[in-house]
Amino acid sequence: MADLHVVGANPGELNAKSYVPERLAEKPALVVVLHGCTQNAGGYDRGSGWSQLADENGFLLLFPEQQRANNPNLCFNWFSATDNARGRGEALSIRHMIMTMVDAYDVDPSRIFVTGLSAGGAMTSVMLASYPELFAGGAIIAGLPHGSASNIQQALEAMRGAGAYDARELGDRVRRASDHEGPWPSISIWHGSADATVSSTNADAILAQWLSVHDVEPTPDACEQIAGHRHQLWRDGTGRVLIEDYRISNMGHGTPLATTGPEACGAVMPHMLEAGISSTRRIAASWGLLEAREARTSAQSVRENPDAASHVPAPRIGRLEPLPSEPARPILSGKAGVEKIIHDALRAAGLMR
Repeated sequence: MADLHVVGANPGELNAKSYVPERLAEKPALVVVLHGCTQNAGGYDRGSGWSQLADENGFLLLFPEQQRANNPNLCFNWFSATDNARGRGEALSIRHMIMTMVDAYDVDPSRIFVTGLSAGGAMTSVMLASYPELFAGGAIIAGLPHGSASNIQQALEAMRGAGAYDARELGDRVRRASDHEGPWPSISIWHGSADATVSSTNADAILAQWLSVHDVEPTPDACEQIAGHRHQLWRDGTGRVLIEDYRISNMGHGTPLATTGPEACGAVMPHMLEAGISSTRRIAASWGLLEAREARTSAQSVRENPDAASHVPAPRIGRLEPLPSEPARPILSGKAGVEKIIHDALRAAGLMR
């Protein structure tokens, strides 16, 4: 079993880990998972349950991971102009990691997705805007819209509340982020109504941003209550879901989980919160990842025709495997100098002691 070598530079100086299930589907899908502040790849995976679903359904996972040398609280630097745009810093590093996985595992290029929590959610917005041609869909959990900030002060203000905004201008921020003219990724938005760390007005702004990008009317095509939480969706003319919006009643800052019942997935821990609804499972289902038709078809083919085994991908051991990156480069001036500001802000937000 070969280690993966990231093709291309690592200007954002990020680490990464991959998860390859024991039974990998042919032309597998890939999900990129971005952790929140104070978290790491392994902890976020245990809490969210993504590898559980990958084992059941044969898709790949990629976990970019922040280093303390870049951000003392392990936040992705979504607010940094050197990291939050196409061809720059952390965004470019994540893009190179994705392409490495695509080449190494023959990933279906039409089934690449990205999701993240908090700072990871904000970086998900960055990736969807900066590289929309890469992704079929994205899920932003307790995050912020693209273009919310280009420095720490702006980031802290945006976290407190999105303020007044113009939907067209929000959409233009995405349209200006690349030369892409569509089609655009589908979007899933998740936010707790009692989030005191990242105001839920940011979810309103994310929704307005992508309604503009997809050029659909503000009135949803469907609205329902699921486990006491509001779910709205918007479709295109063919009936395909373009945008989903989940508002989780009385939930604070974190990823919504269901740890019992048919949706059970993941484990409760800081910022991984029991809500009676599994964001992980519902996001995966909306992306068509829970059918596992390819994996089941391959397994059945081997049982019925043993001679076909040579044409089926060999089983792979499930693991979180480091992705080697280029040697660390000198830290950009200013990153370490903001440590006290970040610490103070995160303590005020309850993200660290």
